[in-house]
Amino acid sequence: MSHDSTAVQEAASRKLSGRRRREIVAVLLFSGGPIFESSIPLSVFGIDRQDAGVPRYRLLVCAGEEGPLRTTGGLELTAPHGLEAIGRAGTVVVPAWRSITSPPPPEALDALRRAHEEGARIVGLCTGAFVLAAAGLLDGRPATTHWMYAPTLAKRYPSVHVDPRELFVDDGDVLTSAGTAAGIDLCLHIVRTDHGNEAAGALARRLVVPPRRAGGQERYLDRSLPEEIGADPLAEVVAWALEHLHEQFDVETLAARA
Repeated sequence: MSHDSTAVQEAASRKLSGRRRREIVAVLLFSGGPIFESSIPLSVFGIDRQDAGVPRYRLLVCAGEEGPLRTTGGLELTAPHGLEAIGRAGTVVVPAWRSITSPPPPEALDALRRAHEEGARIVGLCTGAFVLAAAGLLDGRPATTHWMYAPTLAKRYPSVHVDPRELFVDDGDVLTSAGTAAGIDLCLHIVRTDHGNEAAGALARRLVVPPRRAGGQERYLDRSLPEEIGADPLAEVVAWALEHLHEQFDVETLAARA
């Protein structure tokens, strides 16, 4: 999904800072982020597939905070770069955020704002949209995220035009995707935008996925969840509970969070 908006026009006219390069993609990782979502941009932009007709990107994996970075299954990751490396990137991807109830590190938010001001394209996959919103980069813009967290995003950031139906939203210089595998859809869209249908199709064949998925998130929505959870005063407590169903907690814990 794309939008013909003032933001898109401004993005088209904004020049990339001289120290940034279009072919450089920085991926910003945080401790606690799920490994599947985190691996999507690493696989799309970090593997040389020029033999298949896919133009090469240069990948910079950046730690958004002090490591080691813990991920799914207790694995620990060590990123080769810190926030300073974002200063060279023409595209910055935040593939996930560990908790929709926790604020992202201020230093990471500053780096994202600076990158955006200098013309970089900023991408939030799944709950990465919460990081972009915390940086103020989604204010007044259309955006999406995982359908389960979309109401919370809309409630916490009322100036963001959240659309939980879309697989991804392209608003020019700021892009967001729905949950998990929808990150692949958005990354393919970025390759298509940069290098055309043929390159995106070649990459899709390598990934063994369709080059374009029809439809949006509607088919995946859990109708047992209240549609207007974002308007409920206990919305963030419910969202936290949904995130932590694997833990043991009682009503006193929920009351304390409320």
